Amino acid sequence: MTALLRVVLDQVVAPTDADLAMASRELGRALVATAPSGCAVEAIVPAVADASGTLEGAVPGLASVSRMALQRRELSASWQLGVAPGVGGGMLHSPTMMAPLVKHDRVHENDQTVVTMWDLDAWERPSEMARGAVTWQKAMLKRAARFADAIVVPTHAMASPVASLASLGDRVRVIAGAAPAGFAVPVDEVGRRRALGVPDGCLVVGGSSAPSAGLADAFAAVAAAGADLPVVVLDVPEGDEPAVLELASAAGVAEGRVHARGALADADRAAVFGGAVALLAPSASSSFPWRVVEALAIGVPVVATGSDVHREVVLDGGVLVPDAESLGDGLAEILGSTAAVERFAILASDRGRAFSWLGAAERVWQLHADL
Repeated sequence: MTALLRVVLDQVVAPTDADLAMASRELGRALVATAPSGCAVEAIVPAVADASGTLEGAVPGLASVSRMALQRRELSASWQLGVAPGVGGGMLHSPTMMAPLVKHDRVHENDQTVVTMWDLDAWERPSEMARGAVTWQKAMLKRAARFADAIVVPTHAMASPVASLASLGDRVRVIAGAAPAGFAVPVDEVGRRRALGVPDGCLVVGGSSAPSAGLADAFAAVAAAGADLPVVVLDVPEGDEPAVLELASAAGVAEGRVHARGALADADRAAVFGGAVALLAPSASSSFPWRVVEALAIGVPVVATGSDVHREVVLDGGVLVPDAESLGDGLAEILGSTAAVERFAILASDRGRAFSWLGAAERVWQLHADL
């Protein structure tokens, strides 16, 4: 008899967040690749046209697809209220907080539900989010506290605050994310950067004009380091570009040097990193630092504020500074010489090897086996 691990892959067929979509896709693929003997993976998805076709291309090798009767928005609201008809039991894993968190019998029926939290945004920056998103995240954590057999978080730095928010005890498990599988500078990097209007020899930072992103600190660091280099800002929300340029100007970085770009495809982000001299990571939030992990994977030197998350993720793979005001000093250290850039690139690449979706999938299988 085959043991099925049923994985919620709503972000693959109806994505609402690019990073969550990538994480869901990559974990799904890795779970299929690392399935123990006698085990297989089934996808749970909302009602979406040609969901099976999408999954066949994104996550090949699934044993089956369980398609819910509701579309993603309605399904999200239904599960928030604890209404989950037609889902069924078994081993259920969600790469996000989107899951049917309802009463089940783990002891007698071997039913188990595990969800994943990648950030604490609803608690750390609620004023920067839509009210509905904050309400949903907080409601789902409350449901997880009642019904989840385990909650996965990507860092130990996040484990303690999550456990205290919902009295989760020993149900919190740490399994880090990673860059997309095979994330590397593409052979057509020059053409991709040209199409994106991104120059070579740039500094990269990710975020928006929201205070929690720390872009003002990043621009101030560029100015303080005297780095006369172009700055590429990734993941800028549509319509936020003027505010980002205003932050740059206020910090003394000419707007002509700043290139604001939205969410890019994996290969395009890799191409941008291929032309980067360093990545600045000014945010002190508990969110998993996706761009930092991607920079490490490609061997781009990293300068990051010494938050608990950055200390854990970057470790010895980059320059960690005590506070945002010291980012300029860290950047100057890397840009001090060609030898320094090369040395920090090697350190970044070495650290980047610590993150793997295959490794994450193996730990997910072990978690469910332990449960």
